Amino acid sequence: MGDPIKQYLRQLERAYAAGNATEHTHRPALKALVESFAKNIVATNEPKREKCGAPDFIVCRAEEAIGYIECKDIGVSLDDIEKTDQIKRYRDGLDNLILTNYLEFRYYVNGEPEMQVMLARVQDKGKMRLFLGSDDMLRQLFEVFFSSRAQLICTPKELAARLANVAKVVRDAILLAFPLEEENGSLHGVFEAFRNTILPDITREQFADMYAQTICYGMFSARVNVPENEAD
Repeated sequence: MGDPIKQYLRQLERAYAAGNATEHTHRPALKALVESFAKNIVATNEPKREKCGAPDFIVCRAEEAIGYIECKDIGVSLDDIEKTDQIKRYRDGLDNLILTNYLEFRYYVNGEPEMQVMLARVQDKGKMRLFLGSDDMLRQLFEVFFSSRAQLICTPKELAARLANVAKVVRDAILLAFPLEEENGSLHGVFEAFRNTILPDITREQFADMYAQTICYGMFSARVNVPENEAD
């Protein structure tokens, strides 16, 4: 079996040389690469989740989510992307995140830059040139990514900040989901229930904020009430 990174770059080359590739074109190659780095790893791309503001890939081991990957097209400046509200929200709300344009990989832990690897660059005629030693560096990056554990929360202030950041991501996902759903959908149903029984004049923005907080508190409450012997 060939080297997964070289196979990955060959797939990028073929798609890039065709001249009509988009960011989505390269996702199958990235999925195969990520899953080649360790056993029992599954990288899932769900377009419906993306439209609602979720990262492009969720990475799981044995059905347990361990991290997320956000993709941009080849050639896009990650320096510019880092400054966007989208990435700021992801960095605030997600413990374990990779941002990539398929050739450069930036890894964040608890919102802070942890590792950065420039794997290759595009040469003339769409050829991908691998930088010396970058393949080993990328393997190391994903090894750390796969082994990362959520940061322990030790104070009420840290807990409040973490829940608030997660709630922001959920709120934005709710707002993006509204126009994508039919008016008789479940989200619209909950919104109308709020208006009919609690706050008749509530706006979608207010509802999204309130509902996101309710979801986050509900998850926190459920976790607190799990018996210690079942917590893992």
